[in-house]
Amino acid sequence: MIPAVLPTYSRAKMSFESGEGSWLTDQDGTRYLDLGAGIAVTGLGHAHPALVKVVQDQAARLWHTSNLYQIPHQDELAAKLREATFADTMFFTNSGAEAMECAIKMARKYWYDKGQPKRVNIITFTGSFHGRTLATISAAGSEKLTKGFGPLLPGFINLPAGDHDALQEALDDTIAAVIVEPVQGEGGIIPLPDACLKGLRDLCDSTGALMILDEIQCGVGRTGKLFAHEWSGITPDIMAIAKGIGNGFPLGACLATEEAASGMTAGTHGSTYGGNPLACAVGSAVMDIVADDEFLADVSRKSGLLRQSLEGLVASHPTIFELVRGAGLMIGVKCVVPNVDVVAAGYDAHVLTVPGGDNVIRLLPAMTISDEEIKEAVARLDRAATALEGKQ
Repeated sequence: MIPAVLPTYSRAKMSFESGEGSWLTDQDGTRYLDLGAGIAVTGLGHAHPALVKVVQDQAARLWHTSNLYQIPHQDELAAKLREATFADTMFFTNSGAEAMECAIKMARKYWYDKGQPKRVNIITFTGSFHGRTLATISAAGSEKLTKGFGPLLPGFINLPAGDHDALQEALDDTIAAVIVEPVQGEGGIIPLPDACLKGLRDLCDSTGALMILDEIQCGVGRTGKLFAHEWSGITPDIMAIAKGIGNGFPLGACLATEEAASGMTAGTHGSTYGGNPLACAVGSAVMDIVADDEFLADVSRKSGLLRQSLEGLVASHPTIFELVRGAGLMIGVKCVVPNVDVVAAGYDAHVLTVPGGDNVIRLLPAMTISDEEIKEAVARLDRAATALEGKQ
């Protein structure tokens, strides 16, 4: 008989009852050091006291009204994001996939309103991941995501990542936009070099194509800047965010310049839950903590400490690990053995990691992780690797 919960996940045989900071506790009372943070979501850790208070206070006052009315917390969060980013305006969603849907619609509507309705194609890149809706799997194009779900939506051109000649040739007058992740997450923690991001911005400027950044996983402080594209000095036309902005409460947003958003007038898009009072109260509190120069500098410092320790780990276990890459506290360790074996060995060592593409384990810890917890995390990964060596 089929489970009551649709079996679309291959779940580990464990469940957690509580969390605090970088730790999760299961039903038996066993504590696990969490280096996954709910897949880059709980960037401020589990049960952050300031966020707990915000949720409690807001839940006692007002949860939801719908977007038929003004929502002060939504205006408050929008003002903070506008102050801290390139964006002039934004649409709030419940998830990253919805933020990407808004971005895709916005880009096509922009050209329709400019009198170029045939300019609908959107360029994406191999290894990308933008969500699980029909539009976003069509955008990414990989067989793993799309098999069995055809026919896919037309209008997406998927190019090999890093093939500048193919990109330049494809950027004709049918292209509405280009979508790129500054750091590919699901694809295996693959940072896009700053020079490539700058070159892509220049190509978009020269052809008129809108530049859409997917910072759903790499944004909200994770790389040591509020958003990853800031390292390159460029700005996008549209950007999708989610995950860390709600620290576990469902929240996302599609940010845009006034020009890029010019086609999105009343009635063109909507969401019942998106940006409700409870979600935006949390998001506003997250911004107060993360959009702070000292906080972000400490993320960079911690990332250097973790990266250096992981380099030593890889050198000590060459039959288990191959290399370390990433940006900030968004790190991928490429494995020699199957990455799922490393994740499972981590369970036995009471440390949680996340598998990713290119045989990588993803380390996406809370940005509040302490130096001692970083040291403990690497020690537990060392034990997991040693256990795997014993089976070779």
